[in-house]
Amino acid sequence: MQYRGVLKKMKTENNEEVDYFLEFNDDVVHLNQLLDREIAIYFVEYQCLNCGKNKKIFRQGFCYDCFQEIPNAGDWIMHPELSKAHLDEEDRDLAYEIKVQLQPHIVYLANSSNVKVGVTRKSQIPTRWIDQGAHEAIAILETPNRYLAGITEVALKKHVADKTNWRSMLKNEIEDKNLVDEREKLKEFIPDEAKAYYLASSEEFNINFPVIEYPTKLKSLNLEKNNHFKGRLKGIKGQYLVFENGVVFNVRNSEGYVVDFEVLT
Repeated sequence: MQYRGVLKKMKTENNEEVDYFLEFNDDVVHLNQLLDREIAIYFVEYQCLNCGKNKKIFRQGFCYDCFQEIPNAGDWIMHPELSKAHLDEEDRDLAYEIKVQLQPHIVYLANSSNVKVGVTRKSQIPTRWIDQGAHEAIAILETPNRYLAGITEVALKKHVADKTNWRSMLKNEIEDKNLVDEREKLKEFIPDEAKAYYLASSEEFNINFPVIEYPTKLKSLNLEKNNHFKGRLKGIKGQYLVFENGVVFNVRNSEGYVVDFEVLT
């Protein structure tokens, strides 16, 4: 079986184990069914997720020109505290920014390798936690806009990490934490203007990933350097495909790459 298409982040469904799907031109592949099977990935060309041109991908699946211009690549995406739609101030496209920024957002703790604080739209729960490879997570606040969530994250990351150790996550070097207790420890550091949105009754959310075998050593697959890869799929966690011999492939980091994807055995 062979498929061709431009890579986008894997779609997920949270069930007893997370179900993963890759979309191609004419097909959707249920990746869980390919565990312990040999897969080949061939890099064909680039295809910017915005303009569709065969131009080298810069970030987030976009070519450089698009990344500098389109509203869904503004600085406020990575830095929610820079959101200004609540002030009716435009960054790149006010209508788009109002649509995205002025909706409920969740400030959360997620534990994938260590406990970290993060921000996402409420509609992206639990997808965001799955994408980070978190085995447990909990909501701290639900704010009415992205700005309030962003300033809360800035305040809390002085007291808790805001990054995931992806290597530890993929090796499954994890430690279970009582996230209710961790949340309570951070309550006093929430900015005054966001305190009213604290979620005192939210419960810990647990996630199981489809992994047969966790690696002990890791080697990242870079399709620009190795445009023809073949290996046996041993697991899927976060946005990574985990192959035998510790090879891991970050699908999301390769958005905008057109590939041939072949199931060999």
